[in-house]
Amino acid sequence: MRLRLLLGPALVLALLAGCRRNEPPPVHAQAPSTGLASRVVHLQEAPREQAWDGVVEAVNQATVSAQTAARVVELPYDVNDTVPEGAVIVRFTDIEQKSAHNRAQAQIAAAQAAYDEAAASYQRVAAIAARGLISRQQLDQERARRDAALAALHASQAQLREIGQQLDYTVVRAPYAGIVTRRYVQVGESVQPGQPLIAGVSLKDLRVTVQVPQSAAEAIRRQNHAEVLLDDGARRVVATRLTVFPYADPDTHSFSVRLELPGEDTGLYPGMTVKVAFAIARERRLLVPASALVQRGELQGVYVLAQGGPQLRQLRTGARYGEAVEVLAGLDDGERIATDPAAAARWIGAHRGGAAP
Repeated sequence: MRLRLLLGPALVLALLAGCRRNEPPPVHAQAPSTGLASRVVHLQEAPREQAWDGVVEAVNQATVSAQTAARVVELPYDVNDTVPEGAVIVRFTDIEQKSAHNRAQAQIAAAQAAYDEAAASYQRVAAIAARGLISRQQLDQERARRDAALAALHASQAQLREIGQQLDYTVVRAPYAGIVTRRYVQVGESVQPGQPLIAGVSLKDLRVTVQVPQSAAEAIRRQNHAEVLLDDGARRVVATRLTVFPYADPDTHSFSVRLELPGEDTGLYPGMTVKVAFAIARERRLLVPASALVQRGELQGVYVLAQGGPQLRQLRTGARYGEAVEVLAGLDDGERIATDPAAAARWIGAHRGGAAP
């Protein structure tokens, strides 16, 4: 009797376990037997965004000015030409500068000779003074003459460096690689120091400036993430650095936000207007690969893998995030979709007969 009582609960548990093993798994988790490439979609953490228009700017853009008085003899580059870094962009006449340079070199040679003679004379007088044959005053005079000659030599050397700098100013080189946007002078014109010569812009380092309302400034500063939308959002460029200016425009009450862009080729150019999406919060949303979508006119859908095989289901989609698209309605968390819609359509045509939907 006791053995029967002990076996009773164990037998009941075994029967219940057997029943659970025979139950079919949930539809969302069960892998279909179609052989189609698929994936299970789940809610994912993604930013909630707001977008505003911005303007692309060049970080390096400058107007090169003359630093010496001369006449322009060469302008190798014209507007819209690409200029490598260090290339000569303006060349001036240098006759006066070279003549001054030669005079300065002659003055240095004379000063050097005077110093050598004064130094040698001082050494001789110092040797005689050591034997007490001349007065202390004569030694001091020779020392002063030597020091004056040395000072004159240093002054001549400094003048040569200054004139050499003026000679360097007759050749203007590009401070960075870029494109010539404007020429202010022509060959044959005489220029004065400070006169504009050439304006250029570099395409290597770019940034985007956006005006955002004050209601969004704090959220943008807190999330610190923004992306430039290209090709209607199909391609995105992530900002490497985001700066929210600490003051608002008193007229529009908007804040300026500056986005630094990566250095690689992004397809952006100074002066372009772009759409910039700022993250203002975080939320969970359902994302599907853009390649899994089926377009039927203005309608979109995906092939959902159910027990009977793939079924085309219409979706209501939202924003695009690179290679993924947000699903607003038509699909649940945990459902499995075909990642190759063309293969799913062929499967339907082969197994159900007729044309695939």
